[in-house]
Amino acid sequence: MVVAILGGWLVFVVLVMTIYTARHFVFTFSRIYGKQRVSFNDAYESSLPPITVLIPMHNEGSVAAACLDAILASDYPSGHLEVVPIDDHSEDDTAEVLARYAAHDSRVRPITISGKLRGKSNALNLALEEVDTEIVLVFDADYTPGRGLLRALVMAFIDPEVGAVMGRVVPRNTEANLLTRLLSMERSGGYQVDQQARYNLDLLPQYGGTVGGFRRRLLDEIGGFDPAALAEDTELTASIYKHGWKIVYDNRAECYEEVPQTWSSRFKQLRRWSRGHNRVMLRHVITLMRARELVLLARIDASLLLLCYLVPPLLISGWLAALALFLMGRLPFAGGVVLAFCVVLYNSFGNFAPVYQVATAEILDGSTSRLLLLPYLFYMFPFNSWAISVGFMDAVGDAIKRRRGDWEKTARVAS
Repeated sequence: MVVAILGGWLVFVVLVMTIYTARHFVFTFSRIYGKQRVSFNDAYESSLPPITVLIPMHNEGSVAAACLDAILASDYPSGHLEVVPIDDHSEDDTAEVLARYAAHDSRVRPITISGKLRGKSNALNLALEEVDTEIVLVFDADYTPGRGLLRALVMAFIDPEVGAVMGRVVPRNTEANLLTRLLSMERSGGYQVDQQARYNLDLLPQYGGTVGGFRRRLLDEIGGFDPAALAEDTELTASIYKHGWKIVYDNRAECYEEVPQTWSSRFKQLRRWSRGHNRVMLRHVITLMRARELVLLARIDASLLLLCYLVPPLLISGWLAALALFLMGRLPFAGGVVLAFCVVLYNSFGNFAPVYQVATAEILDGSTSRLLLLPYLFYMFPFNSWAISVGFMDAVGDAIKRRRGDWEKTARVAS
């Protein structure tokens, strides 16, 4: 009985990994050879609507000024722009920085949150209570948008069926060390190939929580952000598609961020992402699988998107099942040879599928010299898998104990 269960589980793991392998290949093929959907930047620019830019901040004194300077330098019509920095229980000089900008520019209207509840979702909900514009953009405090980015994002809302828009994130501290270079490559693969391919194929681009925006009435429809959510962007993505709206991805709307520069900071970031993403998965995956508003391929893609942070713990469980069968002497030689071949094949083309997505992205970006760093991504996989698996266990614990996860901000190093 035990052998049958372990063998069946191993077959299931291989099947799931094969599906994800095929998905990565389809996305990469689409990005290289498929028809590329253009952004709304190529449409006629009619009169631009009033917008509000929200910037959640917690102890962001070291990066707040650069973010505000970049947004205020935008080419968006000055009379149609309001900037609302949200001071969420900061204990550094964030409040002083915001007060200084508010005193010199009437477009800046900071708000302060001092209640017991802290976190990005709660901060956005409270800020939205004071927002009058229909279009709302969101940036994290360590992001510095280019001069034309606000205009580019807002153009997506020409289509009345669009509920949200997402731009591309590009690290600006790439040259700090090896980790930041590898994270920059991961970002390239995720946006230049993965997001653009989903948009090309009319599947489900993901709203990323920053460098994007949404319609205010969309948030009213879904009841705002879940204050307990650690991945408010994934939560909003699921809600958008459940309510029949669309998300636009604009690959040319670039914004620049600071990625983690230490491995401990990266581990905490990945763990939080996995914890938040998997909580959303547990809440929404069944509903999205049944969503009649979406065509079958879109429902499949939505499910795979929500389940993606489940892949590392699933793969680890498959390895453990294979090891158990081997130690029990129930893995015959022929089966062992086949399994070894599948493991090698999968490690080359499935498990590390993002590697060839990254290679494609670097070629498209003209950064071919960085292809020499591709082998190092293989060594990052165990690190990423462990952080994601710990986050998955956190999410399961949250669901069982009905507890709210504590928000842990990624440390900044900018000055």
